[in-house]
Amino acid sequence: MGIKLGERELYPEKNYILYGPPGTGKTYETVYFAVAIIENKTLSDIKNESFDSVMERYQSYKKKGQIGFTTFHQSYGYEEFIEGIRPVVDEEDPIEKELPFKVEKGIFQKFCEQAELSTVISDGEYEIRENPTIWKVSLCKAGENDIRTECMEHGHIRIGWDEYGEDIDKVKEYTYGGSNVLNSFINKMQIGDIVMSCYKERIVDAIGIVTGEYEWVDFYEQYKRQRKVKWLIKGIREDIYELNDRKCMTLSTVYRLNHMNAADILKIVERNKTKQETKKYVFVIDEINRGNISKIFGELITLLEPEKRLGKKEGLKTRLPYSGRLFGVPENVYVVGTMNTADRSIALMDTALRRRFHFLERLPDCSLLQDVVVEGVEIDKLLEVINKRIAVLYDREHTIGHSYFMVLKQKGKCSIETLKRIFRFTILPLLQEYFYDDYEKIRLVLGDNGKLKNEQMIWAEEVEQTLFKGENDLETDDLIYYQVNEKAFDMIEAYKKII
Repeated sequence: MGIKLGERELYPEKNYILYGPPGTGKTYETVYFAVAIIENKTLSDIKNESFDSVMERYQSYKKKGQIGFTTFHQSYGYEEFIEGIRPVVDEEDPIEKELPFKVEKGIFQKFCEQAELSTVISDGEYEIRENPTIWKVSLCKAGENDIRTECMEHGHIRIGWDEYGEDIDKVKEYTYGGSNVLNSFINKMQIGDIVMSCYKERIVDAIGIVTGEYEWVDFYEQYKRQRKVKWLIKGIREDIYELNDRKCMTLSTVYRLNHMNAADILKIVERNKTKQETKKYVFVIDEINRGNISKIFGELITLLEPEKRLGKKEGLKTRLPYSGRLFGVPENVYVVGTMNTADRSIALMDTALRRRFHFLERLPDCSLLQDVVVEGVEIDKLLEVINKRIAVLYDREHTIGHSYFMVLKQKGKCSIETLKRIFRFTILPLLQEYFYDDYEKIRLVLGDNGKLKNEQMIWAEEVEQTLFKGENDLETDDLIYYQVNEKAFDMIEAYKKII
Protein backbone atom coordinates (compact mmCIF):
# COMPACT_ATOMS: atom_id res chain seq x y z
CA MET A 1 0.00 0.00 0.00
CA GLY A 2 1.51 3.31 -1.06
CA ILE A 3 1.03 6.74 0.46
CA LYS A 4 -2.05 8.64 -0.74
CA LEU A 5 -1.46 12.24 -1.75
CA GLY A 6 -4.75 14.10 -1.91
CA GLU A 7 -7.16 11.97 -3.93
CA ARG A 8 -4.48 10.01 -5.81
CA GLU A 9 -2.36 7.18 -4.57
CA LEU A 10 1.34 6.76 -5.29
CA TYR A 11 1.94 3.04 -5.46
CA PRO A 12 4.32 1.33 -4.85
CA GLU A 13 6.83 4.18 -4.30
CA LYS A 14 9.07 3.84 -1.24
CA ASN A 15 11.40 6.83 -1.69
CA TYR A 16 10.36 10.47 -2.02
CA ILE A 17 12.10 13.82 -2.27
CA LEU A 18 10.24 17.07 -1.59
CA TYR A 19 12.08 19.71 -3.60
CA GLY A 20 11.65 23.40 -4.16
CA PRO A 21 12.92 26.90 -3.32
CA PRO A 22 13.82 27.85 0.26
CA GLY A 23 10.99 28.64 2.62
CA THR A 24 8.33 26.48 0.98
CA GLY A 25 7.83 24.35 4.12
CA LYS A 26 9.48 21.14 2.91
CA THR A 27 10.91 20.11 6.29
CA TYR A 28 7.67 21.20 7.96
CA GLU A 29 5.71 18.99 5.56
CA THR A 30 7.80 15.90 6.34
CA VAL A 31 5.95 15.80 9.68
CA TYR A 32 2.61 15.41 7.85
CA PHE A 33 4.19 13.11 5.29
CA ALA A 34 5.65 10.70 7.87
CA VAL A 35 2.42 10.48 9.89
CA ALA A 36 0.36 9.97 6.71
CA ILE A 37 2.56 7.03 5.68
CA ILE A 38 2.52 5.36 9.09
CA GLU A 39 -1.23 5.78 9.57
CA ASN A 40 -2.01 4.96 5.91
CA LYS A 41 -4.00 8.17 5.44
CA THR A 42 -4.09 10.71 2.66
CA LEU A 43 -1.89 13.76 3.00
CA SER A 44 -4.90 16.05 2.63
CA ASP A 45 -6.68 14.27 5.51
CA ILE A 46 -3.66 14.71 7.77
CA LYS A 47 -3.31 18.38 6.81
CA ASN A 48 -6.92 19.00 7.81
CA GLU A 49 -5.96 18.18 11.39
CA SER A 50 -4.26 20.64 13.73
CA PHE A 51 -0.50 20.68 13.43
CA ASP A 52 -0.13 20.27 17.20
CA SER A 53 -2.08 17.01 17.07
CA VAL A 54 -0.04 15.69 14.14
CA MET A 55 3.24 16.75 15.77
CA GLU A 56 2.30 14.98 19.00
CA ARG A 57 1.81 11.72 17.08
CA TYR A 58 5.00 12.36 15.09
CA GLN A 59 7.00 12.65 18.30
CA SER A 60 5.33 9.52 19.66
CA TYR A 61 6.26 7.52 16.55
CA LYS A 62 9.76 8.94 16.69
CA LYS A 63 10.12 7.86 20.33
CA LYS A 64 8.99 4.35 19.37
CA GLY A 65 11.61 4.28 16.63
CA GLN A 66 9.17 4.33 13.69
CA ILE A 67 10.48 7.71 12.49
CA GLY A 68 14.17 8.49 12.05
CA PHE A 69 15.71 11.84 11.14
CA THR A 70 19.08 13.12 9.98
CA THR A 71 20.47 16.08 8.05
CA PHE A 72 23.08 15.65 5.34
CA HIS A 73 26.02 18.03 5.08
CA GLN A 74 29.40 18.18 3.36
CA SER A 75 31.21 16.23 6.09
CA TYR A 76 28.54 13.52 6.42
CA GLY A 77 29.72 10.09 5.27
CA TYR A 78 29.09 6.37 4.95
CA GLU A 79 30.51 5.85 8.43
CA GLU A 80 27.74 7.91 10.06
CA PHE A 81 24.95 6.58 7.82
CA ILE A 82 25.66 2.85 7.37
CA GLU A 83 28.65 1.76 9.46
CA GLY A 84 32.19 2.77 10.32
CA ILE A 85 35.14 2.19 12.58
CA ARG A 86 35.10 4.32 15.75
CA PRO A 87 37.58 4.69 18.63
CA VAL A 88 36.56 3.25 22.00
CA VAL A 89 37.31 5.80 24.73
CA ASP A 90 37.72 4.64 28.30
CA GLU A 91 35.65 7.06 30.39
CA GLU A 92 37.92 6.52 33.40
CA ASP A 93 41.06 7.14 31.36
CA PRO A 94 40.07 9.12 28.24
CA ILE A 95 43.66 9.97 27.32
CA GLU A 96 45.42 6.86 26.06
CA LYS A 97 48.49 6.35 23.91
CA GLU A 98 46.70 3.76 21.78
CA LEU A 99 42.92 3.83 21.36
CA PRO A 100 41.12 0.56 20.57
CA PHE A 101 38.64 0.69 17.67
CA LYS A 102 35.36 -1.10 16.96
CA VAL A 103 32.88 -1.29 14.11
CA GLU A 104 29.81 0.77 14.92
CA LYS A 105 26.46 0.71 13.16
CA GLY A 106 25.33 3.90 11.44
CA ILE A 107 21.99 5.58 12.01
CA PHE A 108 20.29 4.11 8.93
CA GLN A 109 21.52 0.56 9.55
CA LYS A 110 20.13 0.67 13.11
CA PHE A 111 16.84 2.06 11.79
CA CYS A 112 16.48 -0.68 9.15
CA GLU A 113 17.27 -3.41 11.66
CA GLN A 114 14.53 -2.15 13.95
CA ALA A 115 12.09 -1.97 11.03
CA GLU A 116 12.98 -5.50 9.95
CA LEU A 117 12.57 -6.68 13.52
CA SER A 118 9.01 -5.36 13.55
CA THR A 119 8.10 -7.65 10.64
CA VAL A 120 8.74 -10.76 12.73
CA ILE A 121 7.67 -9.79 16.26
CA SER A 122 4.86 -7.91 17.97
CA ASP A 123 5.40 -5.03 20.38
CA GLY A 124 6.78 -6.25 23.70
CA GLU A 125 6.58 -9.92 22.73
CA TYR A 126 10.21 -10.78 23.41
CA GLU A 127 11.69 -8.29 25.91
CA ILE A 128 14.61 -7.57 23.59
CA ARG A 129 16.63 -4.44 24.33
CA GLU A 130 17.36 -1.86 21.64
CA ASN A 131 20.27 -2.92 19.39
CA PRO A 132 20.85 -6.21 21.23
CA THR A 133 24.14 -8.09 21.04
CA ILE A 134 23.96 -11.63 19.65
CA TRP A 135 25.98 -14.10 21.77
CA LYS A 136 27.16 -17.63 21.03
CA VAL A 137 27.21 -19.81 24.15
CA SER A 138 28.61 -23.32 24.42
CA LEU A 139 26.88 -25.31 27.15
CA CYS A 140 29.64 -27.63 28.40
CA LYS A 141 30.51 -29.30 25.08
CA ALA A 142 29.08 -30.13 21.65
CA GLY A 143 26.12 -32.46 21.32
CA GLU A 144 23.87 -33.78 24.06
CA ASN A 145 25.09 -33.49 27.67
CA ASP A 146 23.67 -33.11 31.16
CA ILE A 147 24.52 -29.38 31.44
CA ARG A 148 22.70 -28.59 28.19
CA THR A 149 19.64 -30.59 29.24
CA GLU A 150 19.48 -28.90 32.67
CA CYS A 151 19.82 -25.40 31.14
CA MET A 152 17.01 -26.05 28.66
CA GLU A 153 14.69 -27.39 31.34
CA HIS A 154 15.25 -24.61 33.90
CA GLY A 155 15.69 -21.51 31.67
CA HIS A 156 19.30 -20.41 32.08
CA ILE A 157 22.83 -20.72 30.69
CA ARG A 158 25.88 -21.86 32.67
CA ILE A 159 29.63 -21.71 32.18
CA GLY A 160 32.58 -22.93 34.23
CA TRP A 161 36.05 -21.79 35.40
CA ASP A 162 34.82 -22.49 38.93
CA GLU A 163 38.43 -22.76 40.16
CA TYR A 164 38.72 -18.94 40.13
CA GLY A 165 35.99 -18.68 42.74
CA GLU A 166 32.93 -16.46 42.95
CA ASP A 167 34.63 -13.04 42.81
CA ILE A 168 36.81 -12.80 39.71
CA ASP A 169 37.82 -9.23 40.65
CA LYS A 170 40.20 -10.83 43.13
CA VAL A 171 41.81 -13.02 40.46
CA LYS A 172 45.33 -11.79 39.74
CA GLU A 173 46.37 -14.38 37.18
CA TYR A 174 44.15 -16.45 34.89
CA THR A 175 46.20 -19.62 35.10
CA TYR A 176 43.53 -21.72 33.39
CA GLY A 177 42.58 -19.10 30.78
CA GLY A 178 39.05 -17.85 30.16
CA SER A 179 39.52 -14.18 31.11
CA ASN A 180 37.78 -12.88 27.98
CA VAL A 181 34.93 -15.39 28.29
CA LEU A 182 34.31 -14.48 31.94
CA ASN A 183 34.46 -10.76 31.19
CA SER A 184 31.91 -11.18 28.38
CA PHE A 185 29.57 -13.39 30.42
CA ILE A 186 29.72 -11.34 33.62
CA ASN A 187 30.24 -7.74 32.47
CA LYS A 188 29.42 -7.30 28.78
CA MET A 189 26.34 -9.48 28.34
CA GLN A 190 23.21 -7.47 29.14
CA ILE A 191 19.58 -8.21 29.93
CA GLY A 192 17.70 -8.14 26.62
CA ASP A 193 20.57 -9.59 24.58
CA ILE A 194 20.06 -12.68 22.42
CA VAL A 195 21.90 -15.96 23.09
CA MET A 196 22.31 -18.84 20.66
CA SER A 197 23.18 -22.24 22.12
CA CYS A 198 25.93 -23.90 20.09
CA TYR A 199 25.16 -27.57 19.45
CA LYS A 200 27.91 -28.16 16.86
CA GLU A 201 30.33 -25.91 15.01
CA ARG A 202 27.64 -24.85 12.47
CA ILE A 203 24.47 -25.78 14.35
CA VAL A 204 22.47 -24.04 17.09
CA ASP A 205 19.86 -25.93 19.07
CA ALA A 206 18.20 -23.11 21.02
CA ILE A 207 17.67 -19.34 20.95
CA GLY A 208 16.84 -17.24 23.99
CA ILE A 209 16.75 -13.77 25.56
CA VAL A 210 18.92 -12.91 28.59
CA THR A 211 16.55 -12.03 31.45
CA GLY A 212 18.83 -12.05 34.50
CA GLU A 213 22.06 -10.62 35.83
CA TYR A 214 25.13 -12.75 36.45
CA GLU A 215 24.86 -15.17 39.39
CA TRP A 216 27.20 -17.55 41.23
CA VAL A 217 25.14 -20.63 42.13
CA ASP A 218 27.04 -22.73 44.64
CA PHE A 219 24.36 -25.42 44.51
CA TYR A 220 25.87 -26.91 41.35
CA GLU A 221 28.87 -29.21 41.52
CA GLN A 222 30.35 -27.55 38.43
CA TYR A 223 29.51 -24.78 35.97
CA LYS A 224 28.41 -22.50 38.79
CA ARG A 225 28.28 -19.24 36.80
CA GLN A 226 24.75 -18.62 35.57
CA ARG A 227 22.42 -16.19 33.81
CA LYS A 228 18.68 -16.65 33.49
CA VAL A 229 17.36 -16.95 29.95
CA LYS A 230 13.91 -17.02 28.40
CA TRP A 231 14.17 -19.71 25.72
CA LEU A 232 12.23 -18.69 22.62
CA ILE A 233 12.83 -21.93 20.81
CA LYS A 234 14.52 -25.20 21.82
CA GLY A 235 15.30 -28.54 20.26
CA ILE A 236 16.10 -27.14 16.80
CA ARG A 237 19.03 -27.96 14.56
CA GLU A 238 19.59 -24.74 12.65
CA ASP A 239 22.62 -24.37 10.39
CA ILE A 240 23.79 -20.73 10.69
CA TYR A 241 26.99 -21.13 8.66
CA GLU A 242 25.86 -18.79 5.84
CA LEU A 243 24.24 -16.32 8.24
CA ASN A 244 27.48 -16.18 10.24
CA ASP A 245 29.56 -15.04 7.26
CA ARG A 246 30.51 -18.67 6.51
CA LYS A 247 32.31 -19.02 9.81
CA CYS A 248 32.11 -22.00 12.14
CA MET A 249 31.54 -21.51 15.87
CA THR A 250 34.90 -22.88 16.96
CA LEU A 251 36.14 -20.03 19.13
CA SER A 252 35.75 -19.66 22.90
CA THR A 253 32.75 -20.58 25.07
CA VAL A 254 31.10 -17.14 24.91
CA TYR A 255 31.61 -14.49 22.24
CA ARG A 256 29.71 -12.05 20.04
CA LEU A 257 28.26 -13.09 16.68
CA ASN A 258 28.84 -9.84 14.81
CA HIS A 259 27.72 -10.92 11.34
CA MET A 260 24.00 -11.16 12.04
CA ASN A 261 21.28 -9.01 13.59
CA ALA A 262 18.25 -9.59 15.79
CA ALA A 263 15.86 -9.79 12.83
CA ASP A 264 17.94 -12.58 11.28
CA ILE A 265 17.76 -14.58 14.50
CA LEU A 266 14.06 -14.01 15.16
CA LYS A 267 13.15 -15.08 11.64
CA ILE A 268 14.38 -18.52 12.66
CA VAL A 269 12.05 -18.37 15.67
CA GLU A 270 9.09 -17.01 13.72
CA ARG A 271 9.46 -19.16 10.64
CA ASN A 272 6.32 -21.16 11.36
CA LYS A 273 4.26 -18.44 13.04
CA THR A 274 1.55 -16.28 11.50
CA LYS A 275 3.10 -13.02 10.36
CA GLN A 276 1.91 -9.86 12.12
CA GLU A 277 0.67 -6.87 10.13
CA THR A 278 3.80 -4.96 9.20
CA LYS A 279 4.29 -1.52 10.74
CA LYS A 280 5.56 1.25 8.49
CA TYR A 281 8.81 3.07 9.25
CA VAL A 282 9.79 6.48 7.82
CA PHE A 283 13.34 7.81 7.64
CA VAL A 284 13.60 11.56 6.92
CA ILE A 285 16.75 13.01 5.34
CA ASP A 286 16.74 16.80 5.46
CA GLU A 287 18.90 18.67 2.91
CA ILE A 288 19.63 15.44 1.05
CA ASN A 289 21.37 17.27 -1.80
CA ARG A 290 23.97 18.87 0.48
CA GLY A 291 25.71 15.53 1.08
CA ASN A 292 27.98 13.55 -1.21
CA ILE A 293 25.41 10.95 -2.28
CA SER A 294 27.88 8.37 -3.64
CA LYS A 295 30.02 8.63 -0.52
CA ILE A 296 27.11 8.39 1.93
CA PHE A 297 24.92 5.77 0.29
CA GLY A 298 27.51 3.37 -1.14
CA GLU A 299 25.87 0.02 -1.98
CA LEU A 300 22.64 1.25 -0.37
CA ILE A 301 21.74 3.07 -3.60
CA THR A 302 20.80 -0.31 -5.13
CA LEU A 303 19.17 -1.71 -2.00
CA LEU A 304 16.76 1.27 -1.90
CA GLU A 305 14.99 0.17 -5.07
CA PRO A 306 11.44 -1.06 -4.29
CA GLU A 307 12.01 -4.40 -6.01
CA LYS A 308 15.32 -4.94 -4.18
CA ARG A 309 13.75 -4.54 -0.73
CA LEU A 310 13.76 -7.45 1.72
CA GLY A 311 10.57 -9.43 1.36
CA LYS A 312 10.30 -8.84 -2.39
CA LYS A 313 11.01 -11.49 -5.02
CA GLU A 314 14.22 -9.72 -6.08
CA GLY A 315 15.16 -8.72 -2.52
CA LEU A 316 18.88 -8.28 -1.91
CA LYS A 317 21.29 -8.27 0.99
CA THR A 318 24.87 -7.10 0.65
CA ARG A 319 27.79 -7.87 2.92
CA LEU A 320 29.00 -4.67 4.55
CA PRO A 321 32.73 -3.89 4.17
CA TYR A 322 33.67 -3.21 7.82
CA SER A 323 31.62 -5.69 9.84
CA GLY A 324 30.91 -8.32 7.22
CA ARG A 325 27.23 -8.30 8.24
CA LEU A 326 24.54 -8.99 5.65
CA PHE A 327 22.42 -5.87 5.23
CA GLY A 328 19.29 -5.04 3.27
CA VAL A 329 16.51 -2.45 3.36
CA PRO A 330 13.15 -3.83 4.58
CA GLU A 331 10.03 -3.38 2.49
CA ASN A 332 8.32 -1.45 5.29
CA VAL A 333 10.90 1.38 5.30
CA TYR A 334 10.04 4.64 3.50
CA VAL A 335 12.69 7.30 2.84
CA VAL A 336 11.59 10.94 2.61
CA GLY A 337 14.17 13.57 1.67
CA THR A 338 14.03 17.34 1.29
CA MET A 339 15.98 19.30 -1.28
CA ASN A 340 16.53 23.03 -1.58
CA THR A 341 16.71 23.89 -5.29
CA ALA A 342 18.46 27.16 -4.52
CA ASP A 343 21.45 25.08 -3.38
CA ARG A 344 21.44 22.69 -6.31
CA SER A 345 19.21 22.18 -9.32
CA ILE A 346 17.43 18.86 -9.65
CA ALA A 347 19.22 18.47 -12.99
CA LEU A 348 22.55 18.34 -11.14
CA MET A 349 21.45 15.60 -8.74
CA ASP A 350 23.20 12.25 -8.74
CA THR A 351 21.60 10.28 -11.59
CA ALA A 352 21.43 7.08 -9.54
CA LEU A 353 19.54 8.93 -6.82
CA ARG A 354 17.11 10.53 -9.27
CA ARG A 355 16.22 7.12 -10.73
CA ARG A 356 15.33 5.71 -7.31
CA PHE A 357 13.33 8.58 -5.80
CA HIS A 358 9.92 9.99 -6.62
CA PHE A 359 10.24 13.79 -6.79
CA LEU A 360 7.44 16.05 -5.54
CA GLU A 361 7.83 19.77 -6.20
CA ARG A 362 6.91 22.27 -3.51
CA LEU A 363 6.59 25.87 -4.74
CA PRO A 364 5.70 29.07 -2.85
CA ASP A 365 1.97 29.10 -2.01
CA CYS A 366 0.82 32.70 -1.85
CA SER A 367 -2.75 31.62 -1.07
CA LEU A 368 -1.64 30.79 2.48
CA LEU A 369 -1.08 34.55 2.99
CA GLN A 370 -4.36 35.63 1.42
CA ASP A 371 -5.79 37.30 4.51
CA VAL A 372 -2.56 38.87 5.73
CA VAL A 373 -2.57 42.67 5.32
CA VAL A 374 -0.01 45.02 6.89
CA GLU A 375 -1.14 48.66 6.84
CA GLY A 376 -2.83 48.21 3.46
CA VAL A 377 -0.14 45.97 1.91
CA GLU A 378 -1.54 42.61 0.80
CA ILE A 379 1.28 40.20 1.55
CA ASP A 380 0.13 37.48 -0.87
CA LYS A 381 0.27 39.94 -3.80
CA LEU A 382 3.59 41.32 -2.55
CA LEU A 383 5.19 37.86 -2.57
CA GLU A 384 3.62 36.95 -5.91
CA VAL A 385 5.09 40.03 -7.62
CA ILE A 386 8.54 39.49 -6.09
CA ASN A 387 8.61 35.85 -7.23
CA LYS A 388 7.51 36.69 -10.78
CA ARG A 389 10.37 39.18 -11.05
CA ILE A 390 12.87 36.64 -9.66
CA ALA A 391 11.64 33.97 -12.09
CA VAL A 392 12.22 36.35 -15.03
CA LEU A 393 15.56 37.71 -13.85
CA TYR A 394 16.91 34.37 -12.56
CA ASP A 395 14.71 31.23 -12.51
CA ARG A 396 11.77 29.66 -10.67
CA GLU A 397 14.04 27.51 -8.50
CA HIS A 398 15.26 30.64 -6.69
CA THR A 399 11.91 32.11 -5.78
CA ILE A 400 11.09 32.93 -2.15
CA GLY A 401 8.95 30.66 -0.01
CA HIS A 402 5.81 31.66 1.82
CA SER A 403 7.06 30.30 5.16
CA TYR A 404 9.22 33.39 5.74
CA PHE A 405 6.02 35.44 5.97
CA MET A 406 3.93 33.00 8.02
CA VAL A 407 4.97 34.71 11.25
CA LEU A 408 2.72 37.61 10.19
CA LYS A 409 -0.29 35.33 10.78
CA GLN A 410 0.53 34.99 14.46
CA LYS A 411 -1.42 37.05 16.95
CA GLY A 412 0.17 40.45 17.52
CA LYS A 413 2.82 39.91 14.81
CA CYS A 414 1.04 41.45 11.81
CA SER A 415 2.94 44.74 11.92
CA ILE A 416 5.42 46.76 9.92
CA GLU A 417 8.06 45.96 12.52
CA THR A 418 7.74 42.22 11.74
CA LEU A 419 7.65 42.92 8.00
CA LYS A 420 10.82 44.99 8.37
CA ARG A 421 12.67 42.13 10.07
CA ILE A 422 11.57 39.71 7.35
CA PHE A 423 12.80 41.94 4.52
CA ARG A 424 15.94 43.28 6.14
CA PHE A 425 17.31 40.06 7.64
CA THR A 426 15.88 37.35 5.37
CA ILE A 427 14.66 38.56 1.97
CA LEU A 428 17.46 41.04 1.24
CA PRO A 429 20.28 38.58 2.18
CA LEU A 430 18.62 35.93 -0.03
CA LEU A 431 18.48 38.33 -2.97
CA GLN A 432 22.10 39.31 -2.40
CA GLU A 433 23.05 35.63 -2.53
CA TYR A 434 20.90 34.89 -5.59
CA PHE A 435 22.17 37.78 -7.67
CA TYR A 436 25.76 37.76 -6.42
CA ASP A 437 25.47 41.37 -5.25
CA ASP A 438 24.14 42.56 -8.63
CA TYR A 439 22.27 45.40 -6.96
CA GLU A 440 20.65 46.63 -10.13
CA LYS A 441 18.68 43.38 -10.39
CA ILE A 442 17.93 43.45 -6.69
CA ARG A 443 16.50 46.96 -7.17
CA LEU A 444 14.31 45.71 -10.01
CA VAL A 445 12.93 42.93 -7.77
CA LEU A 446 12.20 45.39 -4.95
CA GLY A 447 10.80 48.06 -7.27
CA ASP A 448 13.56 50.49 -6.31
CA ASN A 449 13.84 52.02 -9.78
CA GLY A 450 11.49 54.89 -8.98
CA LYS A 451 12.29 58.54 -8.28
CA LEU A 452 11.57 58.77 -4.56
CA LYS A 453 14.91 58.06 -2.96
CA ASN A 454 13.66 57.78 0.63
CA GLU A 455 11.33 54.86 -0.32
CA GLN A 456 14.07 52.82 -2.00
CA MET A 457 15.50 49.95 0.04
CA ILE A 458 18.55 49.93 -2.22
CA TRP A 459 19.35 53.27 -3.75
CA ALA A 460 21.92 54.10 -6.37
CA GLU A 461 24.07 57.23 -6.32
CA GLU A 462 26.11 58.38 -9.28
CA VAL A 463 29.60 59.54 -8.38
CA GLU A 464 31.99 61.78 -10.23
CA GLN A 465 35.12 60.43 -11.89
CA THR A 466 37.03 62.86 -9.73
CA LEU A 467 36.42 60.43 -6.84
CA PHE A 468 39.29 58.42 -8.31
CA LYS A 469 42.56 60.26 -8.58
CA GLY A 470 44.39 60.35 -11.88
CA GLU A 471 43.28 59.10 -15.24
CA ASN A 472 41.02 55.99 -15.47
CA ASP A 473 38.95 54.07 -18.01
CA LEU A 474 35.79 53.81 -15.91
CA GLU A 475 32.49 53.90 -17.79
CA THR A 476 29.44 55.73 -16.55
CA ASP A 477 27.88 52.43 -15.42
CA ASP A 478 30.87 51.82 -13.20
CA LEU A 479 30.36 55.08 -11.37
CA ILE A 480 27.35 53.99 -9.33
CA TYR A 481 27.44 53.59 -5.58
CA TYR A 482 24.78 51.26 -4.12
CA GLN A 483 23.71 51.57 -0.51
CA VAL A 484 21.12 49.90 1.72
CA ASN A 485 18.64 52.52 2.91
CA GLU A 486 17.86 51.40 6.45
CA LYS A 487 15.13 54.00 6.94
CA ALA A 488 13.10 52.67 3.99
CA PHE A 489 12.42 49.39 5.80
CA ASP A 490 10.41 51.34 8.41
CA MET A 491 8.21 52.99 5.75
CA ILE A 492 5.07 51.21 4.52
CA GLU A 493 5.37 53.12 1.22
CA ALA A 494 8.58 51.15 0.47
CA TYR A 495 6.53 47.94 0.45
CA LYS A 496 3.54 49.41 -1.38
CA LYS A 497 5.71 50.49 -4.32
CA ILE A 498 6.92 46.88 -4.82
CA ILE A 499 3.40 45.94 -5.94
